Amino acid sequence: MKEPLDKSSRSSDGRRRLARRKHLRRLDAVFDASRSPLFYITVCTRHRRKTLANEVVYNILVQALRGAHTEHGWSVGRFVVMPDHVHFFCAPCADEAKTLSSFVGFWKRATAAAVHKSGMRAFAWQPEFFDHLMRSGESYAEKWEYVRANPVRAELAKSPDDWPFQGEICELTW
Repeated sequence: MKEPLDKSSRSSDGRRRLARRKHLRRLDAVFDASRSPLFYITVCTRHRRKTLANEVVYNILVQALRGAHTEHGWSVGRFVVMPDHVHFFCAPCADEAKTLSSFVGFWKRATAAAVHKSGMRAFAWQPEFFDHLMRSGESYAEKWEYVRANPVRAELAKSPDDWPFQGEICELTW
């Protein structure tokens, strides 16, 4: 019989008590009840088609990100729209906020419908999305600098400030 991963002992009434794992204690800082979790999201176009970095699509995406607060209970902070993917930071801003999956799924459906209506009938998002729970202010700042530099690494702009398809809906702080 294998030993359990957690150390355990028996309480006076005979019930098993599990000792708390040391490596999970760091999650207390992530799930601090006094602040909302902050997520980093990446959504890609199907087959990584380069259809996003133009004024029409950019405006559709940004308008939908702006509506996240009232429609889904999510605040969207900084974002960068690349030709084949979008990065943005978000946090629930209301007790009745929809789940992250519901929010992102609705955003993808709404933006796809609007892009189709604009004349790009073949547009589609990949079915999934990538999410990362930010764990500290330092990682948020580092992640933002990485995202902001994407257009430079892709040789689409000489500096991050030269890339026109980026912005901030509301200030999210760690």
